[in-house]
Order: sequence, then structure tokens, then C-alpha cells
Amino acid sequence: MSFYVDLNPKCSLKSHPVVMSKKDSATSKIAAKSSEKDPVSELVYPSKRVVQKANVKEYEAMYQRSITDREGFWADEAKKLHWYRKWDKVLDESQKPFYKWFTGGKINIIDNAIDRHLKTWRRNKIAMIWEGEPGDVKVLSYHALNREVSKFANILKSMGVKKGEIVTIYMPQIPELPIAMLACAKIGAGHSVVYGGFSVEALASRIDDAKSRVLITADGGFRRGKPTDLKGIANDAMDRSPTIEVCITVKRTGEECMMQTDRDYWYHDLMSLPIASPDCETEKTDAEDLLFILYTSGTTGRPKGLVHTHGGYSLYTSTTHRYVFDIKDEDRWWCAADPGWITGHSYLVYGPLINGATIMLYEGAPNHPYPNRWWSMIEKYGITILYTSPTAIRGLMRFGDQWPKRHDLSSLRLLGSVGEPINPEAWRWYHEVIGGGHCPIMDTWWQTETGGFMITPLPITPLKPGSATRPFFGNEMAVVDDNGKEVKPGEEGKLVIKSPWPGMARTIYGDPDRFVETYWKEYEKQGWYKAGDSARMDEDGYFWIIGRIDDVIKVSGYRLGTAEIESALVSHPSVAEAAAIALPHELKGNAIHTYVILRAGVVASKELEEELRSHVASELGPIAKPEAVDFTDALPKTRSGKIMRRVLKARALGQDVGDISTLEE
Repeated sequence: MSFYVDLNPKCSLKSHPVVMSKKDSATSKIAAKSSEKDPVSELVYPSKRVVQKANVKEYEAMYQRSITDREGFWADEAKKLHWYRKWDKVLDESQKPFYKWFTGGKINIIDNAIDRHLKTWRRNKIAMIWEGEPGDVKVLSYHALNREVSKFANILKSMGVKKGEIVTIYMPQIPELPIAMLACAKIGAGHSVVYGGFSVEALASRIDDAKSRVLITADGGFRRGKPTDLKGIANDAMDRSPTIEVCITVKRTGEECMMQTDRDYWYHDLMSLPIASPDCETEKTDAEDLLFILYTSGTTGRPKGLVHTHGGYSLYTSTTHRYVFDIKDEDRWWCAADPGWITGHSYLVYGPLINGATIMLYEGAPNHPYPNRWWSMIEKYGITILYTSPTAIRGLMRFGDQWPKRHDLSSLRLLGSVGEPINPEAWRWYHEVIGGGHCPIMDTWWQTETGGFMITPLPITPLKPGSATRPFFGNEMAVVDDNGKEVKPGEEGKLVIKSPWPGMARTIYGDPDRFVETYWKEYEKQGWYKAGDSARMDEDGYFWIIGRIDDVIKVSGYRLGTAEIESALVSHPSVAEAAAIALPHELKGNAIHTYVILRAGVVASKELEEELRSHVASELGPIAKPEAVDFTDALPKTRSGKIMRRVLKARALGQDVGDISTLEE
């Protein structure tokens, strides 16, 4: 085995195969300290094979250079992209916190994601492999992808779409979704992708905020063997959105849907017209021109449309993707996120295509028709890197080891985690059962607002299960108290970003004051960005994300993260998934209530409930002992994999659950 991690406190730390520079020799000291404090924090070392082939051989020196000469570092990375015109200035800080990057530069993300590959051998390389839930398959080379994008870009131009306007996209996970995104960017239009499971109200509000004139949708998609009705939802939303003049619909399911004359057009009809020429010139956009807006989901208030731009976003997504996942030309990359979320934007579509990777796209549920759907596709297509959420891993873990063991997963070289902190038990299963014990897990922390990875390992980084490890190049991070003072190692506090980075959101669309108030006001004097997450940093500089500040439960004056309570529950051999919420308590202020999905074959009982309550108390201390453990077959989750704890809380209190359009089911 290429990795060794000792997760048993009774076992001594064994030798670990690893290649270390002299500067990194301190990791042996880290391992010793970790084993004394917490067995889960012991280091997992990358194999010699992974380290030798890594794009980055040594982290510390490169990181220090990126901090002391931030602009020089990013300028060097920017030279790896194609620019129509070089920038005048790397970073413009004249209107903080509205930072600008590579001002004066002319660039288009499509020129880097498609056009430049057409001039090389990658022209005939596979750009995209897509599998629909019913089993249909489509494969596009970079040449073929360019043809489809150019044809649809010409269709959009024929519909009057101009540079700077925003096109709303509401589609299932089919090839036409990234094609629509890329076509908008090619002609300089912005896109607003709305997740294809949102309600009428959610779609209409986003159309109105973006003032979109054109909507791109589909008749539906397939989810767990059943067709969804997207066009019906789109029709209702358009009835509430007077700005929409044109709706282009992809025929996916073949279900009947209402098409309004002079407004609705079938995608396949338009693509067969002479105006759908495969030749379309890519617009030369400014580095700071709008590329897309993406709305963050919130529990209340108007949705926040985060603005990302061509220059900085192109650079940041491609650089983070290339270094963190050690991208090689032979890789087949699968980011299992929906393009409706930022993960899908940055690491399913744009970052991988800029790096000339082959991307995998799948339409349906990970366990349909059986829990081996993902594993069969990894074997079938020779996937080398899988990037997914802890929720997806826990959901598949509950079906046991036999489903993945039916398949040859030896093509996998690296694994990734995104969306929320991954608990050590799921980390270990992912690493051992899916990765065969030899695939490092790149546990990434970032947000819609950041555009790309902010805290992340590299393939050479010694890992601690559950920690996102160290900041990516150019990023200075800290954990601070309510007064902005950095807390001691091991103490919980608020996560802040102390320096600007190229992939950062430029503003909230149409609401710059809200942008300042939400992210910059609290630490205005220091000039820091407020992440909204609670975290701690250990003595080795490794960051541990606890969760959203709103997801911290205060019990009798003690602050407990929902993630750590849930991790304690999942560490029990009977538990596959868990969720923790706070409910009002007369004496404690709040009491912990938990919801648990049991592993296959385990039967719920009062005895097991008491055992689980005691298990949490044993893992975290008596203060963390749940008041109740409720057994359930499912948890309310978004399709991006995040548990909607507010829904659990509202139901427990008998309150209105609010907008649940983001729920997967």
C-alpha cells in the first residue's frame, strides 16, 4: 500500500513512505505531535509515485514567494494563458474592496478553453464524455465541441443577444448546458445558470434580477428513472417575468410541453438552420468584463448574484485545477457537481477545459438504478480523478463495500472532496475502498464568492483526515475572534481571507452596497474578507472548517459545530449519515437534536438510540450528548449535497419550512 494512516489510538505510528524536501522534513515532527493529541489527525503521506509526478514538488518556498510577491506570482501564472493584449496592471486596489485584476488586458475565457486547443494535437482529443441516466452516451472532441458552441453562439446572435447582456440558463445536466454557457461567453454575453431543480419562484426572481431577455431550458431531464418537467416550470416563471422575449428549449425527454408562438423555439430546429454556422469569431473582452453571475442560495432575502469576470476567473480556476489535481494530458476528469453550482462552473466546465482535460458529465442520480452507477462509469470510461461531495460519499457508503468492489477502480489516481467538511469516517472509506489506499484526497474549501479553491492540499501534501490543510498559493488566511484578533492554535473562531485573489467575485450584481455589507464591513479596517465560516487552525498550520457560523450550536455557553457532532455520529459503525440541529431548551439555551440514516441491514431501536447518544458524549464530551436521535430514511439535501438543517429545524418546531426549491427530492 502506498499510504499508511493510523486511526487507532492504541496503535503506534509506523513508518510512512514519502518523498520530502529538507524544508518539509518537519512533517515527521507534525506526525509525532498529531499522534499525541488526536489519532484522527495523524498524517497520511502521499506515495512516491504521486510525489514524483506532481506538478508542484515543494509547497513552502512556492507559497512564500506567492505571498511576498503576489503580483509577480500571478503575472507569471497569467502568462500561461493566451491574451489578445497584455495587461497594464496586475492588481488595481484603488477602489477597495472592488478589486480589479489585469486591467487593460484583453482576453476571452473561450479563447483559452477551446480556441487555442484547436491549433494543437488537442483538436482531436476528447473534450467531453456524457452519459444520460437512461444510458445514452455522447462524446465530443475539442473540434466537435467548438462546432456546437460556435453554432449556438450564432443562434444567440441571431436572437439579438449582445455583449454584456445576461442570458438565463435553466437546464438538466446534459451537454447542451455547458455548450450554452460557453456560447454566451464566446460572444461576450454573461450567463446566469439556475439549477434545474429550482422552483418557479426561484427561477422567476433570478430572471428578474438579471433582467434576462433570453431563457435557455429543456423540456425536462431524467432523475431516478423519471422525467422532470422543466419547461412547465419555465413557462410559469416566464409568465411572471416580463423581460423574457425568447425561450430556446432542448428536447430531452420528449414529454409534451407548451410552446408559445413567437417566443419559444426548439434547440434542434434552430441548430439545423443556415444561421447556425460552425464559424463564429470569439469576442475580445476586457479582463474585467462580466463572464457570469451566479446566485447563492440564502434562507431569506433577495438572492445574491455574484459577478465573475473573464480575466481573473480564467486564471484562478485553471491554476488551482492544474496544481491541486496535478492535471496531465491523459487524465479523464470527473467533477460530479451540477453546472448550476459554482463547483460545476469552475471545475466541471471552465477550469478543466482551459487545461485541455477530458471532462465527464453524468445526468442522473449516483445510485440509480443501483448503488454501483458511479463505480461502473469510473471503470467503463477509465476515470482518473473523481471530485465530489462528502454527502455523496456518505450516501454511497451506506450501501456497503461490495458495490464498489464489483468494479475495477484502479484507473483512479486522485480523489477530491467539496461542499462541506468531510468527516474522518467517510474520508477513510473514500480513501481505502474507492481509492484503494493509494489515491490522495484533495479536501478543498472555497465558495461561490471565491471562484476557486482557497484552502486545499496538493498531491505532495501530508493529509489529515477532515482537514482542508493549507492555503493555496497567494492566499493569506486566519482564524479570528469577534474583535478581529487571531485566536490561538486549536481555538475556534471566524475564518477570514486577508489578501485579494484573482478569482474573487467583483460585486453583487446591481447591489454593490450589499457586497460591502455582507463580506467586507465587519473587518473594514483590516481590509479582510469575511468567509462566514467558523474554523480552527492547528499548531501545524492546518485549517479545520467547522461549518457556517449559523451552523454552530451553543449549549450551556459551549459552542459546538454541527459538523463535529455529525462526524461523531458517523464514526459509529451503524451510522451512514447524520444531521444535527439546535432546538430551544429552557435550561441549556439550546439542546442538540440529531437525525440519523443507518447503514444497510442495521435495525433502529431504543437501545441503539441510547448507544449513539453515549457514543457522541464519549467522542466529544458530555456537553455534546444529543437530547434525541431520530432515525430516518432520508435527509433534506440540495442537489449540491448540502444538508438543509433549517428545514429539519422548521419541521421540528412546526414552522413553515420556507423555500425548498433547492431540495434534491
